[in-house]
Amino acid sequence: MKKTNLITPHLWFDKEAKEAAQFYCSVFPDSEITSTTALDNTPSGDSNLVSFSVWGHPFMAISAGPYFTLNPSISFMVNFDPSRDEEAREKLNEVWNKLSEGGTALMPLGEYPFSARYGWIQDKYGITWQLILTNPEGEPRPTIIPSLLFVGDNCGRAEEAREFYLSVFRNTRPGSLFRYGANQAPDKEGTVMFSEFMIENTWFTAMDSAYEHQFTFNEAISLMLSCETQDEIDSYWEKLSADPKAEQCGWLKDKFGVSWQITPSVLDELMSKGTPEQRDRVTQSFLKMKKFNIAELHKAYQGE
Repeated sequence: MKKTNLITPHLWFDKEAKEAAQFYCSVFPDSEITSTTALDNTPSGDSNLVSFSVWGHPFMAISAGPYFTLNPSISFMVNFDPSRDEEAREKLNEVWNKLSEGGTALMPLGEYPFSARYGWIQDKYGITWQLILTNPEGEPRPTIIPSLLFVGDNCGRAEEAREFYLSVFRNTRPGSLFRYGANQAPDKEGTVMFSEFMIENTWFTAMDSAYEHQFTFNEAISLMLSCETQDEIDSYWEKLSADPKAEQCGWLKDKFGVSWQITPSVLDELMSKGTPEQRDRVTQSFLKMKKFNIAELHKAYQGE
């Protein structure tokens, strides 16, 4: 049976990756740091890479310098489902209170037409979370769902992006799609008020917003796709990459400006099992690459 690729949100911090990961693990249930790795002699100096899970959803964070600013263009929707947890509302309130410490509310916690309890908050580290009391009559969704916000020149492209991603990836499924009506200015009638889709068994939401926003997609939050083979890396790279200047160390930008990291799954093994010398050789090898080359990584690991 073909193994499903894994899409992991990757968070870029100046120096706070481990501290932030510890904070999220203290805020959300069923959360833990799974590994920490030191990357030496990178262009950002010595960096720390942290893998962790938030309510069972995988995340990765890196401390690699003050190069990118976190913003709400990619946020994380957190579903509190009363049909699965009698204390869903209480847990939502508790998480909101913890995230509020040093954070900023983008939409106050309260009742909205689409939910009896919802709030959007940017925490003290810059990550944004949408906490929502889920309609228990709806189809169950994962607790954590990355959410893409299409603003500025991208506004009106959420549906295009949804269809593009469904065409590029495997193990896909379209979900619901709701459009703005005629009297919802400044949003244009027919653009996406809310949509959802699944790619590689990972659910996402996407929406357009015509309001003035001083941000757009950048490298501070990227989507890391783990691939088993070189053919997979080559295929996804060809389909996704739209900006040659953004290609570096397995990173690319698609035509919407969303950053992706197309990485070989074996890299985790090389970095976790290798000696410091082997890890350094692998690091220096991939720092010279644009698209990852698995064979070259193995050669570096073996010292060839």
